[in-house]
Amino acid sequence: MIQIRPSNERGHAEHGWLDSRFTFSFADYYDPEHVQFRSLRVINEDHVAPGKGFGMHPHRDMEILTWMLDGSLEHRDSMGSGAVIRPGELQHMSAGTGVMHSEFNPSKTKPAHLLQIWIMPERNGLKPEYEQLEFSDAELRDKFGLVAGPKAPVTIHQDANLYIARLDEGREASHELESGRHAWVQVARGAVSLNGKELRQGDGAAVSKETEVRVRANEPAEVLLFDLA
Repeated sequence: MIQIRPSNERGHAEHGWLDSRFTFSFADYYDPEHVQFRSLRVINEDHVAPGKGFGMHPHRDMEILTWMLDGSLEHRDSMGSGAVIRPGELQHMSAGTGVMHSEFNPSKTKPAHLLQIWIMPERNGLKPEYEQLEFSDAELRDKFGLVAGPKAPVTIHQDANLYIARLDEGREASHELESGRHAWVQVARGAVSLNGKELRQGDGAAVSKETEVRVRANEPAEVLLFDLA
């Protein structure tokens, strides 16, 4: 069973310096039919204007992932972490018992384009953590490369795995879905066929009671796949 979440039906907020699209309910946007999917709570597609960003603000009890698509974002937090995130790099912050952080586009000319992802942790009250890893194109090219999960390069505290594939036109990537598991597929770029169903940039899809997730690129594409309990 595949249920498509079209890009143009997502929530939207425009703040001048920030343009955001919300796959699930977030901030002032609430849709009772799209609050979360399994432990996946947030997928926000953000465009941040040059020289602008999110000031210092708090989070707690959430696994937060940032995947950069274009531009860069400068991170600072109350744990003493500081880094610049660039395309191909995945940032993870386990907010746990509480953390303050800021994200700022350091470029004076280039917008930042990113996906912000929240996954609910396996339990509350974890110790806050920060990590950031770069993934080469070869690790993601024409296959689903595992980037985050309980035993993945980026470790998150939940029975959830994130895979990313960069597909050339006409190429396919597949992922076996074990019995009782669910998937969410999010198209970050391009256009694909998901088990025969057409998806374009910004579209998402909930996948349940399927044995395999097969994605074929109708044009060059980048796809995120969440394998969820």
